[in-house]
Amino acid sequence: MRVTPTQLPEVLLVEPRVFGDARGFFVETFHTERYSAGGIRGPFVQDNLSRSVQRTLRGLHFQEPRPQGKLVQVFRGAVWDVAVDVRRGSPTFGAWLGMELSDENHRQLWIPPGFAHGFCVLSEMADFSYKCTEFYAPDAERCVRWDDPALGIRWPVHSPVLSEKDRFAPLLSEAAVLPVYRG
Repeated sequence: MRVTPTQLPEVLLVEPRVFGDARGFFVETFHTERYSAGGIRGPFVQDNLSRSVQRTLRGLHFQEPRPQGKLVQVFRGAVWDVAVDVRRGSPTFGAWLGMELSDENHRQLWIPPGFAHGFCVLSEMADFSYKCTEFYAPDAERCVRWDDPALGIRWPVHSPVLSEKDRFAPLLSEAAVLPVYRG
């Protein structure tokens, strides 16, 4: 397994070892000791799986209070995955990172607490997994608008399929509740 910091240093790219042969492949998708040594520490308390059709865009979501760290990966299909630093006072506040995650590249992305997260589906369908460090708390769920011009995220889809919540999410500058950077 290789863990690499990204241009948002707290967001980590994980490239697990893939053992393949004529029968298929084997990938270890999580190992507490190895991931902790790579800078990804739990405890992880909840696993989620979503299935979405092509052009679906989910996000940008975060929780405050009770922020979640998320280890994300795609089990089927391909997505464009995005992390945005939404921590007030952070030196990278408002900066974003996007990359393709797929069932072919087996990449995982560690999205630490205090970052908003979203993805759009590039393939006909995608099964997307989230391993979370905090339980989902509907009263703490927050959103930032996916197409906020101040963020300038270059999404690879036009006219995405959105939930009502995501369609009418506030701009980052209008967000009433944001996490605070603790250095």
